[in-house]
Amino acid sequence: MGNVLTIISQRLALGLLTLLIVSIVIFAAVNMLPGDFAESILGQGATPEAVAAIRRDLGLDQPVVARYFNWLSGVLQGDLGTSFAQANFASFTGTTSGATTVAAQIAPRFANTMFLAAVTATIAVPFAIVLGVLAALYRNSLFDRAANIFTLSSISSPEFFLAYILILFLAVLNPIFPSLSNIYDGMAFSERLNKSILPALVLTLVVTAHMMRMTRAAIINLLASPYIEMARLKGLSPMRVIVLHALPNALAPIINVIAINLAYLITGVVVVEVVFVYPGIGQLFVDSVKIRDIPVVQACCLIFASAYILLNLTADIMSILSNPRMRHPK
Repeated sequence: MGNVLTIISQRLALGLLTLLIVSIVIFAAVNMLPGDFAESILGQGATPEAVAAIRRDLGLDQPVVARYFNWLSGVLQGDLGTSFAQANFASFTGTTSGATTVAAQIAPRFANTMFLAAVTATIAVPFAIVLGVLAALYRNSLFDRAANIFTLSSISSPEFFLAYILILFLAVLNPIFPSLSNIYDGMAFSERLNKSILPALVLTLVVTAHMMRMTRAAIINLLASPYIEMARLKGLSPMRVIVLHALPNALAPIINVIAINLAYLITGVVVVEVVFVYPGIGQLFVDSVKIRDIPVVQACCLIFASAYILLNLTADIMSILSNPRMRHPK
């Protein structure tokens, strides 16, 4: 048990170090974006004095290193900063109300993205595992080949292409689901689910292939093991052998690939949210890049990175717990 806790502590420390390095990369990359927020707001006819005043109000006149440490200290205290766009709007109108903090802007959008990811995971994970088990059971059959062709075709197609294909067949030619996912606070769960099905189906097509093929490969790799041969000699059915004997021992690689794809559901939804006008964090990220709202862009990137690192750490820890051999590396 002590060895397991030591390994988990090492993984957590490595994850925190990775997140710190990623935060430096994010801050540097975002501040290297072309254009200037003050100039984009005031337009080409802005005077240097007006631009300098806005930059001073927003703290953009400080050195980059000082701004990074100010931002990092705020993040560690749970303060993601103030939206440049909202702060500038408030200063022009003379009002103090409104969601000027980055956290207040991101919170409802992040909840929407998590809802979409949860719907997709509910569909994709069981579907991919069942498809992988069946493909391993009937390997080299017509079903196996058809499943591989279907999943490889879906993952090879760009998300926007799959989105438009589904919109054409399920929203235009056959109006089953709405083509726009304009959800809002207070919407009934059934209506929210109905408007989220199309983007969830697109994401399902994208992530199913990895999980299905890893499940199939992991199970087939174990079918030649001695204990599998013994189970067969006892007269167990092929399905029972795979589900009760092969699948539990193949969980480590399957968990890893599921975690990676769940991370993609949070970090890779930008294109899908833009196509369906889904009010998630991906759509907010694109809108903030357009207007050079640096605090919001930094916060979105940090959330994407944190989700990816956290899910990979979770997969790593679950793999260690599910496979005793990984607790005693050679």
